[in-house]
This record gives sequence, structure tokens and C-alpha cells, in this order.
Amino acid sequence: MLSFVTRRTLLAIPVLFGIMVVVFLLVRAIPGEPCSAILGEQATPEACANFNEANGLNDPIWVQLGIYIKNVVTFNLGESLRFSIPVSQLLLERLPLTIELATSALIIAVAVGIPLGIIAARRHNTAIDGATMAIANIGVSMPVFWLGLMLAYFFAVVLKDTPFALPPGGRLSPGVLPIPYYVAWDWNLTEGSTWAGINEFLANFVMFNSLITFQFEIFWDAVRHMILPAIALATIPMAIIARITRSSLLEAMNKDYIRTARAKGAKESRVVGRHALRNSLLPVVTIIGLQLGLLLGGAVLTETVFRLAGVGTALFDAITGRDYPVIQGFTVVIAAGYVIVNLFVDLSYGYLDPRIRQK
Repeated sequence: MLSFVTRRTLLAIPVLFGIMVVVFLLVRAIPGEPCSAILGEQATPEACANFNEANGLNDPIWVQLGIYIKNVVTFNLGESLRFSIPVSQLLLERLPLTIELATSALIIAVAVGIPLGIIAARRHNTAIDGATMAIANIGVSMPVFWLGLMLAYFFAVVLKDTPFALPPGGRLSPGVLPIPYYVAWDWNLTEGSTWAGINEFLANFVMFNSLITFQFEIFWDAVRHMILPAIALATIPMAIIARITRSSLLEAMNKDYIRTARAKGAKESRVVGRHALRNSLLPVVTIIGLQLGLLLGGAVLTETVFRLAGVGTALFDAITGRDYPVIQGFTVVIAAGYVIVNLFVDLSYGYLDPRIRQK
């Protein structure tokens, strides 16, 4: 197992390197320059010359690439051209919200998608099968930005005077601010230290922070704000998971060991849950891992519709503002997260299929 993890980790290095190079070149191929986008009306030739010189933009492209790679290797993501703050600080502020949103959406997608797939497989070629797959097709077909707006309109406007009303956007209600757990627990942290940065990052997970400090009103407020964006983001992965579960389970149900289990008098629920489902989970787990990676990097529209200050909106603002360090830093972190998620998916294969464990 250790050799497998080591091999996969080493294989990820050229992947991340290739992503860094491609992103570095692509952001510089975008029409426009950082000086004009950031300084606006103050972008005089003299101001732009000083701006480019101060930020190393006058250096040859290969020199800039070399500095960027060196910084990433030393865990330095650079400094934002627009905000003049470290990219790592901006990442610590924005990434927790996106992780909460992606995780919430994935929980909904799995909790709904797998049962839908099982129901469709057990009622194959019936009206129930057709209805569940129709729901899955609708989920794939609805654009996230349209669904988000419709959800916000229905739950915030149509149902505004009912107990089912939900906030149309934002992370918390105005004036609501959770106390960080390290403050609530009276921890004395050295400002600027690595440990302080880790705790600041963890405290930005609002639901986690409010839950472990027993701030249940704030926790419930955060959950209510997360429901609509999570549903909007979960529809497409939910539909994909449902379809993969159905097709994989149908294939498993036609195997000889399923007919043997039925011939021995096993209950249908046991045949499906104990034998067929577990042996059909490999493609399902694979698609779940891929969807989590996509959710982490693809929440731009959802965060924009629901006014959430996460990684997606930060990347969008950085692209429009030609903030090269932010684009590069956020992209390499998302890519690293994608690689880690897929590594855990591969490791789960050994648990799901003993035959893989023996190799």
C-alpha cells in the first residue's frame, strides 16, 4: 500500500508541473494587461512602467515562469497584484467556503443519486425506472445559474412568509458573526505563526466552527444559507451518480453470483445491498471522486448567483482583473486537491474490492 501511495504521489508531480506551465502561459495569452485592468483610469504609461517593474512583469517570460515554479516549490504562492496581500492569505479566506459548498453539494448528490439509481435498477424497464431517469436527465439539463435564480425566487420570494423560506444569498445573515473557536476557548496564538494560520483557516469553516463551539443559532443560520446553493450545485452530479449507479447495478444483477444468492433463498434486499451494490460501487466511487474535484473548481456560477465569496468568485475577479498570481496560486491548489481526492478514491478500491487489495 505504501508503495502504491508513493507511486501515485510521484506521478502527480509532472501532472501538477504541467498544469502550472499551462496556466502560466494561458493567463498571459488573455488579451489585456494587469496594469490597465487594475489601475483603470490611472494607468498612464509612466504608472504602468512602474507597476510592471515593481511586479516583475518586465522580466522575460521564462524568468517569470522560473520564479513562479520556484515559489510554488517553496510553498510561496506570491502576492496579489490587485490587493497587495499574499495569495495564501486570500486562499485561507476563500477556500473554506468553497469546500463547505462542494461538500454539502456532494452529500446531497450522493444521498439522492445513489438511491435513485438503485430504485431505477430494481424497477428496470418500468414506469418508476423511466421517472427516475427522467429526473436525472432534468438535473443534467438545467443550467446552474438558471436553477439557482429559480430556487432563490421560489424560496425567498414566493415562500417568504412561510416556515419554508430560505435566504437567497450570502453566507450568514447581516450582523451574524461566529466567534472563532480559538477565541472561544481562550487560546493564546502567536500572530503570524504557522499554527495561527492553520487555526484561522479552520475557523473560516463557519458551520464547523459554530458547531464545535456550540453556537447552534449561528450554525443553523449558516446551514439555511447553504441549502439553496448546495442544491443548485448538486443537481448535475446527482444526475450523473444516479445514472452510473443504475447502469453499474444492472450489470452486477446479471452476474452468476446474484443468481446463486437468489437460488439459495436470500432476500432481495440482501441480494441487492450485500452482493450486487458493493460489487457495483467501483465506478460509482470513481465518479463521486471526480465530481468532488469538479465541484471544488466549478462553483463559479453558483457562488456568483448566491453572492458567496469563495474560490470561484475570487478566480473570476482575478481573471477579469488579470491578477496573475491569484489565478496561478488558486489553480495549482485546486489541482493539488483534485489529485489528493483521486488518490483517496484509488485507495478506497482496496476496501471495496478484495481482489484489488491482493495485487
